[in-house]
Amino acid sequence: MSRPLKIALLAGEASGDILGAGLMRELKRLQPDVEFGGIGGEKMIAQGLESQVPLERLSVMGITEVLGRLPELLSIRKAYYQWAVQWQPDVFVGIDAPDFNLGLEIKLRKAGIKTVHYVSPSVWAWRKGRLKKIRKAVDHILTLLPFEADFYHQENIPVTFVGHTLADSLPDRPATESARIQLGLPTDAPVVAMLPGSRGSEVGKLAEVFLDTLEQVAQQVQPLQVIIPAANEARHSQISEFIAAKTWSFHIHLLDKQADLALEACDAALVASGTATLQTLLWKKPMVVAYQMSAFSYWLISRLATTKWASLPNVLEQRDWVPERLQEAANVEQLTSDLMRALTDIPYRTEYVALASKWHRALALNADQQSAQAVLSLGC
Repeated sequence: MSRPLKIALLAGEASGDILGAGLMRELKRLQPDVEFGGIGGEKMIAQGLESQVPLERLSVMGITEVLGRLPELLSIRKAYYQWAVQWQPDVFVGIDAPDFNLGLEIKLRKAGIKTVHYVSPSVWAWRKGRLKKIRKAVDHILTLLPFEADFYHQENIPVTFVGHTLADSLPDRPATESARIQLGLPTDAPVVAMLPGSRGSEVGKLAEVFLDTLEQVAQQVQPLQVIIPAANEARHSQISEFIAAKTWSFHIHLLDKQADLALEACDAALVASGTATLQTLLWKKPMVVAYQMSAFSYWLISRLATTKWASLPNVLEQRDWVPERLQEAANVEQLTSDLMRALTDIPYRTEYVALASKWHRALALNADQQSAQAVLSLGC
């Protein structure tokens, strides 16, 4: 090319920031003079992205939650489109956030900009009507899960199954004792990682019930150590307020980020449904998954869904593998029972580790390289 390759990116939340950073790192290796622009988080910024707005402004989940922020989100999307048309990237990569990115991709494609959507919208799970929109939006789609690629092949939509960058980067076996020493934890005490989400709304709904659950577990398992990796500074402050509200009989270690270290150090995890469930699976740690959203959001999503599972481990297995407790089911009594099993049932833990190891191998496909090559095939 007579000028540097220009790649526009847009990640809508922390999990997309991880994928975007890996893609950018590999693009720089393959095309050293590449230029980046768009919106992303700290990991993408570290790879050379100058984010137009903080990623936190896009990170919102649920129907009513989105409606409350809709004017701001539409304003950001309009400004991004205007910037992209002026900057004229060779390729736009929308990372997850389908409700935000697909509409943007349609407009950018009409403006002559090639588009890649990284992370399949869950059309196999709900809202299959979005297939028509996806056809209009993408020149290529990159999927994390194997059955997603089969779905798009059947629909004649260009697709590459790339696996997941976390599966490539995380070790086959966690060094649990070493991680505990690094965190200053006793190596012989029971340890639970608590991951209540990266969004403020998630932490607001889950932090208290998670802490109350751990209080009940601590009555049966002593001396319980709890590690909480806060996703960012705002979540750290928010979680701190919940911790300060009561006196707890377990030891709390609130970290700045460091989710991987927390998961490596733990025996089991209490996790908000989302990408953190895949991260927990890849560390081979038994988990209990929970999620709460507004009653209306849950009602609507439940009626549109064509799959019974919300968490990625259960979606991968297509069965009730890990406990996932949604809405009213995410209560202290139920979560305590689930977490006690994850901590103490040895046959269950052994079977879980074996299956998690199988999925780790299946998803370790050099995702960064595959995704970068797909983007370059459109841009060069």
